[in-house]
Amino acid sequence: MSLDTVFSVLEGIPAVFITGTDTDAGKTYVSERLLRLAARKGKKCAGFKPISAGCEQTYQGLRNDDALRLTQASSIKLPYELVNPIAYLDPVAPHLAALKAKQTISIDTVNEAYNAISERALDFLLVEGAGGWQLPLGQVVNNGELTEEQWYMPDFVKTHDLPVILVVGMKLGCLNHALLSYQAINASGCSCIGWIANQIDPNMDYYKENINSLKALIPKPMLAEVLFEDQ
Repeated sequence: MSLDTVFSVLEGIPAVFITGTDTDAGKTYVSERLLRLAARKGKKCAGFKPISAGCEQTYQGLRNDDALRLTQASSIKLPYELVNPIAYLDPVAPHLAALKAKQTISIDTVNEAYNAISERALDFLLVEGAGGWQLPLGQVVNNGELTEEQWYMPDFVKTHDLPVILVVGMKLGCLNHALLSYQAINASGCSCIGWIANQIDPNMDYYKENINSLKALIPKPMLAEVLFEDQ
């Protein structure tokens, strides 16, 4: 099952959120490929990386490789600041990078950027998360004041009612990671429409058996399989 088959499920869906079982599950590779496929189909498509950490300091400002790859794969070219409105230098959890920078991650900034892109009359908007599903983003700011309430990436996904595709990094431990991620997506009040098996370890023992177990245990379809040699 190639990534091209994913579009049979995405037909009529204007936006989707891509999450992964872990930081290196392959979200960006899958997201980039999906955007390029959408562009080849003649769709007006764009990628959105709301929050990133592990950026490079350039003369234009902080730039994240994942966000740049999404931009390059999109058929509609958007300003970098719109594609990746919140970016941090250190390659750590974003809320920790924000603490070091003495900043807070603004819900309003993320929502405003998403809404601005949504107004571009796109056929397909792909939103790529950071890390895994339950990514903490720090304390909520209300009327300029920090509150005790914490917010997480799923809060953004739920606000915009985005269907979720889970990228499963196929390696030892992926069954636990995938099942916990799927359960957490449901517990967040969001909808997982399917999952993609990404073979990140070419030497994984019982690879096919693990895929068959996931097919049996996750009550949503496997949308595609990405083999290691194809990456």
